[in-house]
Amino acid sequence: KSMIDSMARDLESFVSRQGNTSEWLYAKSNPSTEGPRGDGPTGLASPNAIDLVFFSAATDRYNGRIGSAFPNNNGDVSTVGYKLVYKDPIAGSSNPEFKTFVLYRKLVDPDVTFAEILGQQSIKKPFDDAGESIDKVENFICENVYQFTVTFHVTSTPTVGNTTTTSIRPVALPLVGGGAQEFKITGSGIVSDITPLENPADINTKLTGGALQAGRLTAVEISVTVLSDFGIQQMRRRTNLGNSTARLADFVAKNSYQYSKVVQLPGF
Repeated sequence: KSMIDSMARDLESFVSRQGNTSEWLYAKSNPSTEGPRGDGPTGLASPNAIDLVFFSAATDRYNGRIGSAFPNNNGDVSTVGYKLVYKDPIAGSSNPEFKTFVLYRKLVDPDVTFAEILGQQSIKKPFDDAGESIDKVENFICENVYQFTVTFHVTSTPTVGNTTTTSIRPVALPLVGGGAQEFKITGSGIVSDITPLENPADINTKLTGGALQAGRLTAVEISVTVLSDFGIQQMRRRTNLGNSTARLADFVAKNSYQYSKVVQLPGF
């Protein structure tokens, strides 16, 4: 819950500007490629995870040392990223007994953000290259996070014929079975790989590419599934969990907690 609140504060301070070619938010489905006994048909890699990078007026920029006492630290736009990794959160050991699903948060201060990331058409690589790797121990935020999903609420006003309809459409990453696997906000609108409508008159299903690009991000819903310590221990040791989707789903339901929060973005 504390981790969700921290992420919500970052999103409440989300920074973006229109009328440019820059990228302001990057989100892509990136399920963990490793888990207890690896991935594949009998593995237990996280089925739902994303890489998330965006600009924020984060309150802990410059390690919280902001204001008149530090006149050189006047920037207010930082870069924030979140990533789910399966590893030992303390020593990075290869010993499987200490590995778990770890959510990391990396903050790039305004000085480096301005010099290396802000204004780029693609922010993921310069963010990764800035400073330390995101999965360093100092970026640890929460462990046993088996699933990490984000749903973007897009307000759209498509016009079909003489009718204009305003609606809020959820775009979830990752979406089981396909759908939106990438979501970006640029200075010219929203970009995502949502499949365009085959029937443009059917405004009650998916958005067309043009309607999505012209839409407005109004809220973000954060959802995580956190395994109990007992659950992660059993996941490491039980050899039959990955053999049945139903068995694994039942195990996760009995040994996890669900947390979610909707963050309104009134200023975007």
